[in-house]
Amino acid sequence: MTAAEALARIRAVVGPAGMIDDAAGMAPYLKEWRGRFRGAARAVVRPAVTADVAAVVGICAEARLAIVPQGGNTGLVGGSIPFETDDAIILSLTRMTRIRALDPLNHTITVEAGCILHDVRQAAEAVDLLFPLSLGAEGSCRIGGNLSTNAGGLMTLRHGNMREQVLGLEVVLPDGQVWDGLRALRKDNTGYDLKHLFIGAEGTLGVITAAVLKLAPRPGQVEAVFAAVRGPDGALELLARLRAASGDQVEAFELMPRLGIDFALAHVAGTVDPLAQRYPWYVLADLTAGRRTEAFRATIEETLAEAMDGGLIQDACLAESQEQARRLWHLREALVEAQRFEGGSIKHDVSVPVSSVPEFIRLACETVSCAIVGVRPLPFGHVGDGNIHFNLTQPAGADTAAFLARWDEINRLVHDIALGLGGSISAEHGIGRAKRGELARVKSPVEMDLMRRVKRALDPLGLMNPGKLLG
Repeated sequence: MTAAEALARIRAVVGPAGMIDDAAGMAPYLKEWRGRFRGAARAVVRPAVTADVAAVVGICAEARLAIVPQGGNTGLVGGSIPFETDDAIILSLTRMTRIRALDPLNHTITVEAGCILHDVRQAAEAVDLLFPLSLGAEGSCRIGGNLSTNAGGLMTLRHGNMREQVLGLEVVLPDGQVWDGLRALRKDNTGYDLKHLFIGAEGTLGVITAAVLKLAPRPGQVEAVFAAVRGPDGALELLARLRAASGDQVEAFELMPRLGIDFALAHVAGTVDPLAQRYPWYVLADLTAGRRTEAFRATIEETLAEAMDGGLIQDACLAESQEQARRLWHLREALVEAQRFEGGSIKHDVSVPVSSVPEFIRLACETVSCAIVGVRPLPFGHVGDGNIHFNLTQPAGADTAAFLARWDEINRLVHDIALGLGGSISAEHGIGRAKRGELARVKSPVEMDLMRRVKRALDPLGLMNPGKLLG
């Protein structure tokens, strides 16, 4: 079967609304939102139901036509963008947005892969429950992409990555068969846990079409703390104290340097400096309780006072209202947006054991400052789970293109430091196109061989998101 014949059959399956093949219509699907990765494809196919996904994948298998699955296209490593020379189709799940079931007593929600994360969170809140995945892109990212990249985010410290939020999956396999693993069981000891093959696989083993997700009780009280700490080591000590004092109720814990605060205040509307004086390092944390009590807030205040008396923190504020808490978190989110106004930014998404975070930040800042005179390191992020977004802003007045041309060189330096501390080169963004050249360097031959065996077993024709993850 020729590609043209395959596309005609696919159009018959999905209908006119399910296929885009004109250049203007396809353009948004062919580039990463930051503009770093661009590609080409024969068509964008948008099936509306699982049966149509299966039919499309089956046709592609017969025609040897490659498939690039795509959700909200908010990824940061190019995993959902085809290559410039690709002869593939993009399989977009954006029409599959149905919430199939919501079971408050079982604390589960069954959703299709095209559901927007924010909508899933809203559906849970409507029954006074919580879906504990919170990302900056939650208004546009899709559940299928969250699963395929094993997304993390702000609540990983308490609830874990996306892998921890899933009970069951529905997956279209590379030959067009459908695996219905939509079981809402917390105990099912009947062999291999197949869902974990597809979570974090970045669409290279099949197409996730639906999932049973776990829900958590919605907290009755959330207390937001913003504190100036003596440094990353002080941040970890404060985290330990807050976890102990609250009965391990710290839901989010973020580290922010002063440089990031300055960038946000200068470039993002609605940002306010929470403290009267400037300090080098800050943390922002959310602590939660099931019921609102003055005792819980008093415990946090007492812990902060003890930390200040001991010199662990220099100053702190405890949000007095939901609006003040919202402003504090807006400041944290603004760190990401503000960097683009300062020129080029070389980014890293690394993780190390939590206890090694201060050492990583120290070594990485020293190393990149020697490599690029005047570079402005901006380490921030989810230090409660060991995930540091170690971003480097170009020196003031530097040539942006020349700075960004050193991306791979600087990545290697930073990755080596993380690896030397027992860490990872990708904490929550995945591998995609951006890091596939690094994967074989950081994984053992045994690990690479095992992953390739799994790939060959499930996708012997190599049609599922070719060139991503394993290369």
